[in-house]
Formats: sequence, structure tokens, C-alpha cells
Amino acid sequence: MIPPVRRVSRLACTDGLVQAGERAIPEETPVALVHNGSTYAVMMATPADLEDFGVGFSLTEGVIGKPEDVLSLETLEFDDGVEIRMWLDEERAGQMVARRRQIAGPTGCGLCGVESLELAVKPARQVGEGRSFTSTEISRAIAALRPAQVLNHETRAVHAAAFWEPQAGLIAVREDVGRHNALDKLVGHLARTGRDATGGIVLLTSRVSIEMVQKTAIAGATVLVAVSAPTALAVRTAEAAGVTLVAVARDDGFEIFTHPHRIATGAALQETVPHVA
Repeated sequence: MIPPVRRVSRLACTDGLVQAGERAIPEETPVALVHNGSTYAVMMATPADLEDFGVGFSLTEGVIGKPEDVLSLETLEFDDGVEIRMWLDEERAGQMVARRRQIAGPTGCGLCGVESLELAVKPARQVGEGRSFTSTEISRAIAALRPAQVLNHETRAVHAAAFWEPQAGLIAVREDVGRHNALDKLVGHLARTGRDATGGIVLLTSRVSIEMVQKTAIAGATVLVAVSAPTALAVRTAEAAGVTLVAVARDDGFEIFTHPHRIATGAALQETVPHVA
């Protein structure tokens, strides 16, 4: 299989000096997602954890409803990319053909080929109540993610999506040049292993856009924590779906944007007067 990281020659220019050397960089390759012989999408992705990617992408796109809908899966490498070939049962295959779309997506693009505004902003799946977490647990989860980003430590150029539980710690970490791809890989892993996502936290190293909330809800997770900020549409989507959205999570704290009842901070709420620009 194509290696997810390659070493390339480069010239480093610092303080007026030029030095030859090498740098590890992530691979980016076309990955075709093929259902029953028909290409549904072609995404630019890091060639790692592709079985998880195939199942996760199919779930978040609504091609399948559960991992068991995929009767068989294989990955084939070609000179110009990789195919993830999945065979679905007849009912799912018929539904897929009816709504099939071909897209050539740039890195991690989640909306290429969408044919209407309604599809672009479709409501996220409603999540259950799940469980609550303490602010200490949020901090522990974020702290655990950093050392587990193997590809990013090597390349400094990929996103990560992870799942964390209070008792078990990090359950899985998936990395990719595309943030949507990383989350699809995580969703696929959780589905393929039968993990109940209501007992843990989905962690993201990227900003939170609407698709990231939608994919988290499909996984069944009730709490999403990201190191970067959300978009306004992501906040509205999380509010409507029942997802607790925590973002700007750093060493010194975090911000809760929706459904704060699941986060036990142990601190009194201090009212502030909004600043009007």
C-alpha cells in the first residue's frame, strides 16, 4: 500500500543560511469510493485506515445505515490512486443508485457535488442524552490527544479525529490531510468495532464546521470537543441536534457553545456584559 508519509529533499533557509536536508511530508492520493461497481466519490486523502474511511464515509453520506450493509470490502492500489470497493446488499444498492453522485473532491471537501442548498445544510441526526463529563475530563482528553498524533508529529501537516472515554482513555485516533476524512475514518472505526459513542467524547484538532457536527451526530456521540473555533452554522446545527459543542479547548480552558448541561465545570457562572462593536 502507498505509504502515508514520504521523505523529500528540501532546502532550509534560515538566518541567511541555506542548508540541504529532508522533511517528512504526508502523502495525498486520490481515493475512489466504489459501491457495487459504481464510483460514488473520489476524495483526496492520506492512504491509511482506508477500510475505516470506506465504511465511515458511506455512513456519513447516507449510502449505508449500518456497517453490516457492506457485505464485502477491499482496497486496490493503482498507479494513479486507490479504490475502496464495497459491495452492498440489494436494497442498499438500489437506494445508492437512485441518489448516486460523482464528485472529485479536493482534500477533505465535504460538500463537493451537492446539488442543492437544502442538501448542503440538512439537519444533523438527533442524538440521545448520553452522559456528562467534568472539566477535568475534557482537559485530560485534549492532553491525551497530542502525543497520540503519530503522523502529525512526523509531518506537522495532518488533522486528527479521536474518541476518548473516561475509564479507557483514547480508544482510537485517525489522521488525514483532510479534517473531514479523519473524522470519517473515526466514524468508520467506531461503527466497525461496535463502539457505543454515547459514552465518550469526539476530539478534533481542526475547526468545527457543519459537516463535522453532522458526522459526529451520525456516530451517535453527544459531546464534540475541538481545539479550534466553530462556525456559526456549526453552533446552530449542534444546538438543534442536541450535541454539546466544546471548542477552543487549550491547556488553560475551553469554551462551551451548546448544551452545557453535559459539562460539570464545578465553577459558578459569571455574567458578563456583551461587547458591541
